[in-house]
Amino acid sequence: MKVEISQKKLYLIIMSLNCNEINLILDELNLEGAFIQDIIQPGYDTIAFYTYKNGTAKTVLVCTAQNSCRINETRRKITKNEKPLRFMEFLKSRIKGARINSCKQIGLERIVKMELSHVNEEFIMYIRLWNNAANILICDSSNILLDSMFRRPGKDEMTGKIFLPPEPDLSKFEKQADWKIREFDLPELYKKIPEPSFNQQIDFWYSEHASTLSRQALLEKAEKWYNTTKNKRLVALNNLEAKLASFENAPMFKHQGDLILAYGYLIDGNSNFLECEDYETGKTVKILIDPKKSAQENAAEYYKNYKKAQSGSEDLKHDIEVAKNQLEKLENLYQEILNEQNPVKIEQLLRKDSTPKQQQKKTHPGLDYNVNGWYILVGRDANENDELLRHHVRGDDLWLHVRDFPGGYVFIKNKKGKTVPLDILLDAANLAVYYSKARNTGKTDLYYTHVKYLRRAKNGPKGLVLPSQEKNLCIEPDKNRLLRLDSLHRQADI
Repeated sequence: MKVEISQKKLYLIIMSLNCNEINLILDELNLEGAFIQDIIQPGYDTIAFYTYKNGTAKTVLVCTAQNSCRINETRRKITKNEKPLRFMEFLKSRIKGARINSCKQIGLERIVKMELSHVNEEFIMYIRLWNNAANILICDSSNILLDSMFRRPGKDEMTGKIFLPPEPDLSKFEKQADWKIREFDLPELYKKIPEPSFNQQIDFWYSEHASTLSRQALLEKAEKWYNTTKNKRLVALNNLEAKLASFENAPMFKHQGDLILAYGYLIDGNSNFLECEDYETGKTVKILIDPKKSAQENAAEYYKNYKKAQSGSEDLKHDIEVAKNQLEKLENLYQEILNEQNPVKIEQLLRKDSTPKQQQKKTHPGLDYNVNGWYILVGRDANENDELLRHHVRGDDLWLHVRDFPGGYVFIKNKKGKTVPLDILLDAANLAVYYSKARNTGKTDLYYTHVKYLRRAKNGPKGLVLPSQEKNLCIEPDKNRLLRLDSLHRQADI
């Protein structure tokens, strides 16, 4: 979908507010003596101040986005971000409830200086409305920067630095008449309002057009992301399916092993091939062998390859299913983005998906699984075991570990008033066996108890604990159960 914009409209959008327009907006706002009652930051480049003065409430919107840079009163509902943003939390802690003692533009520099007082503290808020370098900066009374919407080390716009606002350029006053206050072509819906204020014109225009452009730009970004991601996942899926096809000849390895055993007496110790008659087809076949090995040893190699191909085939089918689920989830997410009208939410969806998994902050070490509402944590080595024990589990959580083998600790987080179901216990037990040296030993003994019954071994290695009141559990590792758990873990990372 393309947005058609006339040259006149495009000019109005691209141009930032000029100094005369900013002065007119500030005159209409008349913020001197008002109090800042609340602050909402819907996105990284937009913030709203809810002010109150003499029984009148006003919402002052400041947008620092390129081509939409402005300050004006708005009567539209401000959408909250899903997570509180850093700068908003700082403003709430320092200037919420503050009185606006003065609010004016510095000369004609398109920088609004707002002097604030809160309890016994004095603050200065600078709102720089430059199209390519807009920012909001909070300073103390000595102009020492406390924080800013955008932290820019290259411009010394960082906490602790001194912010030096520009000196008013007197030569600009001679050109002031050249900067005209524009008339905005309002949509038909708003033309019924008699003599709208300049703040209303700004709000109507940018709310209608800047959001549309922002949404359209985000949709174009989403389309590019979707096509790139889909192509990568399709290539991965095709590679998995091609590899699975190569395993279709797995039964041939078993059959060749059977032939070697049947005709093992023909191995002469010199030839690299066993030539014999295939009793299934009646044809003569040549089978590659090691002449220095016995028939049983050669057959064992073929049986080994057969089992490996069989096992690999099962794993690949599981990976193919996960890859298909990833594609389906991608399609659903893209459709959600296309249907979303709020640009802030579109940006949030894109930002959440485009953050590389390795850059996303983990709250705990090891692995985690969410199975039917039960949360399972897995430590894979001594360091992860120790970290989980120290900081991420509590006394009523359940601990599992294999007997007589080193391995990872598995924890099932407690649910108040609930007993751990047997199926969840078996899931955790299989994970404990898999992440231990007992992985390939078949039937395995484990023990489990609550974390509060674990005691650290005095002078023992990191993570070593001595359990009490433990119970025994013996299981045969269940490959299908492990595949299901692995699928849950992978889908959680999509």
